[in-house]
Amino acid sequence: MRLRPRPRSTAPPDAVDTAPPLRQLLPLGLQHVLVAYSGMATVPLLIGLGIGLPTEQIAVLVSANVLVSGIATLLQALGVLNIGARLPIVMGSTFTGITPAILVGKDGGLPAVFGATIVAGLLTWLVAPWFSRLMRFFPPIVTGTIIAIIGFSLLPSTSKLIAGTDPAAADFASPTRLLMALGTILLVVLLEAFAPAAIARFAILTALVLGTLVALPLGLADFSAVGEASWFGAVHPFAFGLPEFTIAAILPMIIIQLVNMVESTGDTLAIGQIAGRDVGREELARALRADGVGTAVAGVFNSFTIVTFGENVGLVSMTRVLSRFVVATAGALLVVIGLLPKLAAVVASLPGPVLGGVGVVMFGTVGAVGVKIMAQADLGNPRNILIVAISFGFGLLPVGAPEFYANLPGVLQPVLSSGIAAGGIAAFLLNLVLNRRTS
Repeated sequence: MRLRPRPRSTAPPDAVDTAPPLRQLLPLGLQHVLVAYSGMATVPLLIGLGIGLPTEQIAVLVSANVLVSGIATLLQALGVLNIGARLPIVMGSTFTGITPAILVGKDGGLPAVFGATIVAGLLTWLVAPWFSRLMRFFPPIVTGTIIAIIGFSLLPSTSKLIAGTDPAAADFASPTRLLMALGTILLVVLLEAFAPAAIARFAILTALVLGTLVALPLGLADFSAVGEASWFGAVHPFAFGLPEFTIAAILPMIIIQLVNMVESTGDTLAIGQIAGRDVGREELARALRADGVGTAVAGVFNSFTIVTFGENVGLVSMTRVLSRFVVATAGALLVVIGLLPKLAAVVASLPGPVLGGVGVVMFGTVGAVGVKIMAQADLGNPRNILIVAISFGFGLLPVGAPEFYANLPGVLQPVLSSGIAAGGIAAFLLNLVLNRRTS
């Protein structure tokens, strides 16, 4: 008796688990790197400046942060055992951790910062399964509000990229810089509207490249630092000394890490919705474990708390490139850049107005994704409107007035001064109070 072969499935392959051909994989991965790099470099830069470190030590922090972000991205996208969500999620240091790192660094030095970071990472890994059981307390009204706050609260940060950071500079907020940013945004819109799908998926990368070429003769791009940078620079563990473990340093870092877990939960659920994947407790626990392992590794290699990167959620939503292997490629590129200071200098030298224009699109897209998720709830319900209204108030207050909570106790400042943290906690608690029956 002859066995007939099974007919081949005609179902489309899962876009998350399908790798594009190499000719597309590298530029798509590079697109994620260019979107994320500015934030990855900014966090250690601001922490280093806040503590008062010399330039060469800040450079070590930047390289370490890029390297660890790449390792954590690979872990999250590819997964190892029960660690990593296996979704197209880019990882990097969060702005939420800047204030506590500066405060701890000034009092106890960087060894205390990195010791607290290691502890926070290990605790995140341990509590991930239990934290994932709180998913029922994150209905669309909470998740969507948190994601919208993440996007919209980051939008103002693009103003410094576009206008410049020195108000005394001759070209500060000049028409040329503003038009350069507007032209970048317009190019992304035109590519999205009129280009074939195969080209539209590279809209951000194309806008960055063409924008940089236009900025060069206008004097808005300076690549002189590339020639001065060395080709290779190893990142050594405990470069600033063995970690120190003190309660005064560990407590604020744990509080921030709990906030980071809320942010990661929102981003992971958002990616799941964009990709058409059901993210349950197990998937969320794996994602949070990757946060924890990445953060612990960061403490070893002179970096800071690691979390999902909201900017790249916007990129995935806009391009509809859902492959986790594209993001894994971005992670590999970040590892290479972290070890090659000359490549890092190239990325760091991209013109601010062009990066700012791209940032407007990316952060705005993240906010729009949040609004889309919020719309799954009953927005005709005045209680849900109240949740959104108050949460946005808490989320945007510290963005418009950074010193608003300056006179509160130190333990509260890192939480409330972060719009993402304050707004996310408000949404979580308000939903428990106002929608307690459905929760």
